[in-house]
Amino acid sequence: MSVLVIGGGGREHAICAALSKSPKTGKLYCLPGNAGISQIAECVPTIGVMEFEKIADFVAEHEDITMTVVAPDDPLAAGLVDYLEERGFRAFGPRANAAIIEGSKSFSKALMTKYGIPTAAYKETSDYDEAIEYVSNAQYPLVVKADGLALGKGVIICLNAEEGVQAVREMMVDKKFKDAGKKIVIEKFLVGKEVSVLCFTDGQTIVPMVSSQDHKRAHDNDEGLNTGGMGTFSPSKVYTPELADEVYRDIILPTMNAMNCEGRTFKGVLYFGLMITEKGPKVLEYNARFGDPETQVVLPRLKSDLYEIFDAIIDSRLSDVDIQWTDDACVCVILASGGYPENYKKGLPITIGKLPDDIMLYHAGTAFKDGKLVTSGGRVIGVTAKGKDIEEARKKAYAAIENIHFDGMFYRHDIGIKL
Repeated sequence: MSVLVIGGGGREHAICAALSKSPKTGKLYCLPGNAGISQIAECVPTIGVMEFEKIADFVAEHEDITMTVVAPDDPLAAGLVDYLEERGFRAFGPRANAAIIEGSKSFSKALMTKYGIPTAAYKETSDYDEAIEYVSNAQYPLVVKADGLALGKGVIICLNAEEGVQAVREMMVDKKFKDAGKKIVIEKFLVGKEVSVLCFTDGQTIVPMVSSQDHKRAHDNDEGLNTGGMGTFSPSKVYTPELADEVYRDIILPTMNAMNCEGRTFKGVLYFGLMITEKGPKVLEYNARFGDPETQVVLPRLKSDLYEIFDAIIDSRLSDVDIQWTDDACVCVILASGGYPENYKKGLPITIGKLPDDIMLYHAGTAFKDGKLVTSGGRVIGVTAKGKDIEEARKKAYAAIENIHFDGMFYRHDIGIKL
């Protein structure tokens, strides 16, 4: 039973690595894939993630493919799962009408408001003048978000009215995030500790995964621009069993039920970005898929068979699966290209020395050129290590980084330190 994975980043490498461990997985395909993924799957770099007809034709031509896993946000929001199912193929991931929970922040905020799911107070608008008037008279700090998908970067934290006006102008006039910023959401800045909780769900049963924490800013001490994620660790240091019970009761289960009530049953991986405030946990954002780089520390801790979980979700029988996790910790440090998340060079040679057997390298932006490993993206490699606790895991990850090099390489030195 072969599997096709859609995507080509570190998240997809982690998914492929987990699927490859299943005795039920036959041949693995990945499109477009990357250099690291090509070591465990047949990559198809000639087909892009948004080329729905070509993807469906590829599945049709390979009758051994019994499951297509759609990992990135754009094809999910655009309806790739719907398209494949209409062609008669089994696909893992939410349909477009459910993926809107990530594809539109205004939708998700309205959903939370309607069903009493705790989140920050907000204002949405697609009118530039209205937005300028609002941020000019608002209390700060506040957060300006592009309504649509923006590669995880469409969020600007503003400390004063000048920054608020600039953020609105960048999104609505300068089109910094293209059409994603045609409508914006302006919300109260929440203070607390961030936690990421991913959940498996078939719309009837929802099962939280182990917790994690992402580091979005480019540089140490949470300085620099927002990125797609510079590193992560699992488990969270603040997410106690008591807190997990509260989040499940007040946020996770109500979200699944709310989507059902709206006629938008969600099947796949539902991501909860949480802020643990003095007044309790609140939702910062939803994602309609595995997070990146959270997946790179969550899936290495999965003891159960990922293929079986995906298969059960597609068939709406997740309640039949006993999902188990290891008790250890995991840390992932992202090696990025100089200039990321703005302008950076591609095609730079990567050298990797001898690494311990328990170090996992999840390739994100890599390719082969003339038989040599080179960079092909802003986030290049996620160096992942496990240990008995966070400190042991981070020491192993940072020690491994000493054996990896490419020109302009930079990374954060404080992954796993902060609460």
